[in-house]
Amino acid sequence: MQRSTLVRGTAVTGAVAIALTLTSCAGSAAETAPTASDMEIGSVDLSADCPSTIVIQTDWNPEAEHGHLYEMIKDDYTIDANTKAVTGPLMSDGEYTGVNLELRAGGPAIGFQTVSAQMYQDDAITLGYISTDEAIQLSDTTPTKAVFAPLDISPTMVMWDPTTYPDVKSVDDVKAALSANGGVWRYFDGSAYIEYLKSAGLADASILDGSYDGTPSNFVAAGGKDMQQGFASAEPYVYQNEVSAWGKPVDFALIHDAGWQTYQSSVSVKAADFEELSPCLTKLVPVLQKAGVAYYEDPSAANALILDLVDQYATGWTYTQGVADYSVKTQVDLGLVGNGTNSTYGDFDDDRFADFFDKASKVYTDLGTPPAAGYTPADLYTNEFVDTSISF
Repeated sequence: MQRSTLVRGTAVTGAVAIALTLTSCAGSAAETAPTASDMEIGSVDLSADCPSTIVIQTDWNPEAEHGHLYEMIKDDYTIDANTKAVTGPLMSDGEYTGVNLELRAGGPAIGFQTVSAQMYQDDAITLGYISTDEAIQLSDTTPTKAVFAPLDISPTMVMWDPTTYPDVKSVDDVKAALSANGGVWRYFDGSAYIEYLKSAGLADASILDGSYDGTPSNFVAAGGKDMQQGFASAEPYVYQNEVSAWGKPVDFALIHDAGWQTYQSSVSVKAADFEELSPCLTKLVPVLQKAGVAYYEDPSAANALILDLVDQYATGWTYTQGVADYSVKTQVDLGLVGNGTNSTYGDFDDDRFADFFDKASKVYTDLGTPPAAGYTPADLYTNEFVDTSISF
């Protein structure tokens, strides 16, 4: 599934980015991000094994779901509003690691193309956010391998008006409720989870509408009759507090709970780069884990950077402090981020991955884009770099 199919309700799909001049913003008074010659390297030294600047391509505009990345450069950074990127010294536990980190926005910043495609077009990108379903679907053309799972559960959901549908509690209830009321489930055309739900008997053409464009207008106009795709960590707050024409609660159900259990935004490398980057990943992945734990303990500084970036990037994306605060709390409360079924943050569950691989392979084969011949789950992810002692 492309990350661009998970546009927030307040986004302007296809908005033209406003070109801005290079802008420096930093927690210090520095005009540019410090370099290795300016700073003492701490207990984690990435300089011998990693690129001098590690470039990570994200799948959307800056948001709290990406907070673990911004945590690593929250105090000293340089913003390039023209290229929609921010760079700073990569920090771990308050110490410099000997390299810089560049974080690039996705979605409108890369023309809504897949992160996989962007990685294969630009060799400067070290890692990218690739969801498991995207990795399976594109394994034959732009193969990638996941090394870290910042989100344990995908925030993708379907939402509805609880006044209109008081008896709907899960995805299992949606089809009958919409059919009885003449409503539709509005989603982004091409979303793979919809094909899975159809094959599982949880949805059919009579209740599906693939015309969702990322704006709230149709949902509001329907007056509660229709349901809609979204992110559980954003839209419930946005629709209640920031969409004045709606201004009331919505209920929702996670697609994950219906059986489509993709790992959203997994940090991944190009398959061909895996061996070469392995020495770097051995040291880097635990740093990513620690950054995630630190972010959810105190997200304030990283969220301030995220809001600054959204403002300066000016892609048409709207993101407020209220949404950021809600997102962090909801991610934790719903278990979207956490240790999963064990005591480790950031690893992949082998049984769950195997089950999803089978489901997604069938869906994509039916759609005419099967996984690469001979591929198994082991080709798509690894836990070998994850430090099992790091947890929430």
